[in-house]
Formats: sequence, C-alpha cells, structure tokens
Amino acid sequence: MKIAVLYGGVSAEREVSLSSGKQIMNALEAKGHEVIGVDFHPDRLEEIIQLNADIVFIGLHGKYGEDGKLQSLLDMLKIPYVGSGVLASALAMDKARSKQFFKNAGIRTAKEVVLEKKLYREDKLDVPFGFPLVVKPNHEGSTIGLTIAKNKDEMLKGIASALLHDHTVMVEEFVSGKEVTVAVMGEKGSVNALPVVEIVPKNEYYDYESKYAEGGSVHYVPARLDEKTTSLLQKQAVLAHEVLGCEVYSRVDFIIPSDGSEPVILEVNTLPGMTPTSLFPDAAKEVGLSYPDMIEKLIQLSLQK
Repeated sequence: MKIAVLYGGVSAEREVSLSSGKQIMNALEAKGHEVIGVDFHPDRLEEIIQLNADIVFIGLHGKYGEDGKLQSLLDMLKIPYVGSGVLASALAMDKARSKQFFKNAGIRTAKEVVLEKKLYREDKLDVPFGFPLVVKPNHEGSTIGLTIAKNKDEMLKGIASALLHDHTVMVEEFVSGKEVTVAVMGEKGSVNALPVVEIVPKNEYYDYESKYAEGGSVHYVPARLDEKTTSLLQKQAVLAHEVLGCEVYSRVDFIIPSDGSEPVILEVNTLPGMTPTSLFPDAAKEVGLSYPDMIEKLIQLSLQK
C-alpha cells in the first residue's frame, strides 16, 4: 500500500515524534509498503489536502496531532488513518474532561483542581489537599510543563510554568507508588489488553529524560504484580479505552499506590510513543509481535474501522 506517515509537528513533543516517525517508516518499508513521510505543520495543510495515500499513520504527539484536529481534517478529506477518531482523540487529550468519564465508569482518579487562565487568581486559589502535589498543563503529554510541588511557592511557580504551555492547568494530588502502563489493541467489540508494563525511572520521577533517554528507565514486562492487580489493570485499561470511544489502539497509564489501595488512572494516550525506548512496542514484543508486525497489525485494524 501507499502509506503516509505524519511526524514531527509543532507541539512540545516534536523530538519524540521525529523519533516515532522514523521507526514507523522503517517498519512499513520493511513490510514492503510505499512510504511517504510528511513533517507536519499546520501552516502547510496543502501537503495533507493533496496527499495521495491509501492510509495515514499518525506518528504525531501532543497538539495538532493527538487532539482530534488533524483527524477532523483527514475525515473531511475521506482519507483513512490509524487510531482513534476526532471525539475520542480530543477527550483523551483533555485530562480534566477524560477524568469525568473515568469516574463515571468507576475507575479511581486522583483528586484535582482545574484552573482556567482567564479566571485564575493566585489569591483566590483553594486546593483542598496537601503537598506534595502535581501541577500540569491540561492538554500536554510527556510530562511537558509538569511540576511536583512540595510547598506553596513551588506550586505557584509550577502553575505559572504550566500556563505557558496551556490555557487550562490541573493541580492534582500526588499519589506515591508504582507507575505502570497497559497497551490496548483491537477492533471495536474485541479490544484486548497487552501485558502490564512496570516502569522504574532512574530519576526520582518518571520525567521527560526517564521516558526518552537511553537507559532513562527500566521496563519490567510483565509487571511485577499479583494476578488480581494485573487483571484489574487490564480490565480498567480496556474500559477507559472504550468509555472515551477510542479505536484500534491506545496506552493507559496508572499509579499503583504504595499503601496497597486501588490503582489510580492517570491518562489515556491515543497516539502512544513509538520510539526505541517506548512502552507500547515493549508490551507488543511480550506477546510475540515484532515492531514491524505490530505496525502492520495497527494498519490492518484501522482498515477495518
């Protein structure tokens, strides 16, 4: 097939996307497809409008890629693409709104306060939980603009920093524990969770460097968990994927609290990283899917949407 891979983009996750795009293109070429690489920019939409491809593989992350805007354009152009549609992409990217769906589905979330840039007043700030806490932009990924605040001063600086990235900021209770992720894949009605991956960062927190630097974190596949916890995580990952209306694949992140209480969902990633250090390929490898085979499976699932 003739497959266009969109990568790069203009979000804060551009470097990650460049790496994902390169890996995806290599895998598709290894499978014998004709590959068109497009370093996407919203100022050059003509490149997408004139695209001649059987299907598009979106290797973008963050704004103008993962948030439904590009999916909407491709829908209008009647060009099939890999992954979730407009609404699910937009919902998953909006951390505050997606949490409402998770809560309604009975999945535990961390307590949060949502701040809108236009309405935010430092002297009116009321956070009903203690430190440490997490401050993050509502629409970013890869821990971009994220702060772990241990006191009020750090929280206020974190809010100011996050507002540089987004007009909405989330202040969230910090849940200490084990970070895990669950890759989800399949067509509607028969979605399956892959083995749970446990992430042990070399740094104090699972930050940008831990995610993307070689040796920045250790991945245990399958995660070092009991059967009951593993089963619950996989069930909730599929549920989170479905309640947002996701399609084909996603990756769902959780924290397992140190106090042994129920897992806390962090977010659903509709376009998970596909770099050499990424988590989704690690989970696929555990069930016998090589990187090229995994990419091919995602193409075939998307053609059946």
